[in-house]
Amino acid sequence: MQQVSISSGQEDDTWSEMVKHTPKVKRFLRPSLFGVPVDYPEFHQKVTSKMATPMEVQTKKDEVDVEEKDKVVASSGAAGSISVALHPLAIMNISEHYTRIRAQEGKLNPQVVGALLGTQEGRNVEIFNSFELQFDVFDDGHIIINMEYYKTKEEQFRQVFKNLDFLGWYSTGVAAQESDIGIHRQLCEINESPLFLKLNPLAKTNDLPITMYESVIDLIDGETRMLFVEVPYTLATEEAERIGVDHVARLSSSGTVDGATVSEHLLAQYNAIKMLHSRVKMILEYVKAVHKGEVPCNHEIMRDALSLCQRLPVMKTELFKEGFYDQCNDVMLMCYLATVTKGCNSLNEFINKFTVVHDRHGIGRRMRGLLF
Repeated sequence: MQQVSISSGQEDDTWSEMVKHTPKVKRFLRPSLFGVPVDYPEFHQKVTSKMATPMEVQTKKDEVDVEEKDKVVASSGAAGSISVALHPLAIMNISEHYTRIRAQEGKLNPQVVGALLGTQEGRNVEIFNSFELQFDVFDDGHIIINMEYYKTKEEQFRQVFKNLDFLGWYSTGVAAQESDIGIHRQLCEINESPLFLKLNPLAKTNDLPITMYESVIDLIDGETRMLFVEVPYTLATEEAERIGVDHVARLSSSGTVDGATVSEHLLAQYNAIKMLHSRVKMILEYVKAVHKGEVPCNHEIMRDALSLCQRLPVMKTELFKEGFYDQCNDVMLMCYLATVTKGCNSLNEFINKFTVVHDRHGIGRRMRGLLF
């Protein structure tokens, strides 16, 4: 090993060169300040060998996240025991909650917590709605839910949605963490087995970045621990939700609210019905021409026309006739009432005009009588 003794000026140049290549050397004292001969190549090699590359740092971070997830999520062999149907309204409420808090607080990825409302029949769970919850975060990362706020919101929702119960809670983040177990234990006081929905707003995937969990008690190393088990879910939509989601999607794609959406929808339906009418009329004219012998018969076209006719539902039951006639009578009655109302309005206008003209003639007669 070659021992070198470096002067003050040479020491500064060599030290600056080392710091440029190994930034973490700044944390150490200069070895030459103690007057000890230093082998700088060997010293440089030892320092750089202890330093982690950016790839290793990211790998370590990912490993920590995976280990954190493995601590609270059961093994992949465990399967959920319930069936969950998730409605779009709950998802939109969670998204709106996250977006609002992010805009208000200015954070890149804030954590939000809320309650899930729905119905349960046996092992079938259906989540319809949700509302936000208030919580306090301590320095150690522990989260405490404000139960008074929950009771107030629950009473308000109970007045409107009497058939919806508290079924679980939601949060935002990458994966289930130890802090989620703490929140889950608090909410077990409301529901003995609540569901947990985790939404990852920063995920870049074509699928919904949502994971559903239920809790189980498992024995690990002789100790009982609460773990999360992933539960499969499906999307369930009602007619009102489908129309609302479609309306939001149209506004998001266009980026503007100009124009009448209802008129555009009706115009599209009108064009579709008009095209269907023209195609059916064309088929009918072809069948008439074949029947008259004007054009040769094409059996393939005739089979397609027959299959098309068989697809149309033919309702000849008495129940259909009764309902159809009732609907026709209601429509005709509405038209009759509209006509009567219009006639009454016209008669009222005529009486007003007649009264004005009659009053003018009466005033003229009285004036002529006074003059003579």
